[in-house]
Amino acid sequence: MNRVLPLFALFAFACSNSASVPAPAAAPRAGGESPSQVVARIDGEELTLADIEKPILGELRSKEQAHLEEMHQLRASSLERMVAEKLIEKAAEKRGVTPDQLLEQEVFSKVAEPTEEEIQAFYDRLRGTPGLPRFEQAKDRIVQILGQEKAREATQAFFDELRGSAQVEILLEEPEMPRVEVAATGPSRGPENAPVTIVEFSDFECPYCSRANETLAQIAQTYGDKVRVVFRDFPLSFHQNAKKAAEAGHCADDQGKFWEMHDKMFANQRALDVESLKSYAKEIGLDEAAFNACLDGGEKAALVQANIDAAMELGVRGTPAFFVNGRMVAGALPFSEFQKIIDKELETAAR
Repeated sequence: MNRVLPLFALFAFACSNSASVPAPAAAPRAGGESPSQVVARIDGEELTLADIEKPILGELRSKEQAHLEEMHQLRASSLERMVAEKLIEKAAEKRGVTPDQLLEQEVFSKVAEPTEEEIQAFYDRLRGTPGLPRFEQAKDRIVQILGQEKAREATQAFFDELRGSAQVEILLEEPEMPRVEVAATGPSRGPENAPVTIVEFSDFECPYCSRANETLAQIAQTYGDKVRVVFRDFPLSFHQNAKKAAEAGHCADDQGKFWEMHDKMFANQRALDVESLKSYAKEIGLDEAAFNACLDGGEKAALVQANIDAAMELGVRGTPAFFVNGRMVAGALPFSEFQKIIDKELETAAR
């Protein structure tokens, strides 16, 4: 089956720098390691594994999660490829042809050559790219790329057709991310005794954070009082106005209008300079003098920095980042991904 493996290898299936969520005891370490394990002695004074891990805890957690996610992705990709191979083999056997012949009949023979309009449109999208060669020089490479895209689409469509007519049950489970203790302190929506608490670390200048707000709204609509969302700051260093915007949120919170300011800032992500923040405060009906004094005086800078420090220790490296009952979910994932995690947590809580 020479063409199946390289063919399916062509595509993958699938903004980065109190009360608390309870966490169970730490999971056993590889090789039976214990946090109290002594790793060095200096004039009789002992250093333990926990001592040396403390200053790098965030990095260790980040690497642990990345490792689990990478392992799962490798397994999921391998599974998808093997399912495809089995389905193609069975379909080819039914028709009395080889798998390669089946793919030639159903995929490759139906892939049309890119049109001149498609080639030109592809090139036009790249205009302004540094080092872009002239159209005549790039044309052959563009034809190759577009041909691969068309082959991927045709292959996926054929695979979906085969899968739809077969009984395929996927039992590979998502990896269970480590559960950590996350302070659920900050502006929140939902009851404090909700069975699921989502702590969000966010950046008002991050477009992905803005996108995630739509998912959070869908979560609130779907689960109601079963979910509490807590907002914490993680303004990224390369976002010029993000840190001051985070302070503005807390200044508004002093007057009971954090979420109004939150929504206003996310709706105006390209205008978060100090003067704009003050104008938003006026628009949502805040006491301007009190808000301006709070913002200009940097009264909330230490609080924002404390949130940044907490996020770093938890292994957060980009935004948005969420902790669902202490389990980290990185990125603006679709509602369906959160739904799986929340449903599992609610099922556990109901036992």
